[in-house]
Amino acid sequence: MQITRRLSFDAGHRIPDHQSQCRNLHGHRYVIEITLEGEPITTEGDAANGMLMDFSEVKAIAQKHVVDLWDHAFLAYCRDEPVVRFLQSLPGHKTVLLERIPTAENLARIAFEILQPAYRAHYGNALALKRVRLYETPNCWADFEA
Repeated sequence: MQITRRLSFDAGHRIPDHQSQCRNLHGHRYVIEITLEGEPITTEGDAANGMLMDFSEVKAIAQKHVVDLWDHAFLAYCRDEPVVRFLQSLPGHKTVLLERIPTAENLARIAFEILQPAYRAHYGNALALKRVRLYETPNCWADFEA
């Protein structure tokens, strides 16, 4: 069985090697979907009886480990020297330096890599992160699956 929780955040980025508009600094209203897989809890009297995981807990973990860190930040590729220098010149600017170019595909992968151990630590092997879907726009998204 699978469950999915959707969250959203706003962030800026640029794709330095892109041959069109995306090479410029710009932002998106990202939507991230977290899909977990497992079997429902069957413990009588447990508040989560009948659930894989309470949706509020799915949200809290994703919020803590990804959304709060990326929301209203500029997601910058660490080797994009001109942009990194510019962002570092802005006092108190919220910048997240990434080891990969911040494409939708890479952001989905990075989010998955961050969230997989976070959900596992919370629920052990009874629950697995199955997929992270990241919407860059309402019509464009990337999936990263286990």
